[in-house]
Amino acid sequence: MPIRTLLLGLCCLSPTAPVGPNPDAVVRQAWVMGTRLELQVESGSRLDAIAASEGVVHEIERFDRMLSNWDPGSAVSRLNDAPVGERVTVGTEVALLLTEALEWAERTGRAFDPSVGAFVELWGLREPARAGPEREVLPEPASWPLDAFEIDTELGLAVRRAEAASLETGAFGKGAALAAARARLLHGAVDRAFVDLGGQVLALGDPGEPWSIAIAHPSDRTRPVVRLRVQDVAVSTSGNSERWVERDGSRIGHILDPRTGKPTASWGSVTVVAEDPLAADVLSTALYVQGPDEGMRWMGDDPDVGVLFLIDRAGTLEARWNPAMERWFDNNPPVVELTKVDDR
Repeated sequence: MPIRTLLLGLCCLSPTAPVGPNPDAVVRQAWVMGTRLELQVESGSRLDAIAASEGVVHEIERFDRMLSNWDPGSAVSRLNDAPVGERVTVGTEVALLLTEALEWAERTGRAFDPSVGAFVELWGLREPARAGPEREVLPEPASWPLDAFEIDTELGLAVRRAEAASLETGAFGKGAALAAARARLLHGAVDRAFVDLGGQVLALGDPGEPWSIAIAHPSDRTRPVVRLRVQDVAVSTSGNSERWVERDGSRIGHILDPRTGKPTASWGSVTVVAEDPLAADVLSTALYVQGPDEGMRWMGDDPDVGVLFLIDRAGTLEARWNPAMERWFDNNPPVVELTKVDDR
């Protein structure tokens, strides 16, 4: 399969935002799911645009209440805190979502796995790291089964079957919330909409009016390196440069390899473009864990999901992407010229 490779110089440019709002657009900002939410909604009626924007905020806040790892009253937190074997009422909606997330874990060979929340705590990625002998208590993630959680989607119940298993929603929660926002927007009187939830994007629009966004250098978000023009898709980027903790004098990125329970290396970033926001969220994490070589092989010739790897090689940036990504590249890239080469 042809591999597209690009060497980029590290020139410093300003980041590029979506096209500015028209006079009738509604623009909002909020803080939700531990990050900044920015949205722009355009409609023939300002009242319709306001109602649609309110609906988006409502849906994302609702998913935050259901999936939060910080709120002890959320369905996910109650399940994590329950004794092994105890049935917990999580509701049908959460049960269906957890089932889908666990199916993604199986499909990706556990490059994505929401059941490794205990390792997130162990490494201090959500709060201060554990100390002393507790580090040795947790077994390797591969030693507990993929059915460590038993989910009943009809009754809205869930049971934790493995002592070490704990759900971490950071790698799929925002995608799930954006999927709900997408459904709300598609059923409203909306012409165009752009939702940015902490760097994960949902872009909806009339034909011929795509949204323009820039993908930043993986080591410096103020340096855009590739511009995309997207429409009716979600865009999710994963990398370690923006979120990390200090441990024993070293930086540890926030993305864990669920197959080992250890942090991944900081090699760059991966951007995924897909119609389904949840799929984009999950796959950007899984592909970052796999890395460019394994990730490109795993994606194969999938025609529906675009993937762009940006690999930082000590002062030079290499980009690799699959054929499905090419349709989203801007015809006039603002920073670089895309060059195709064959994989040898």
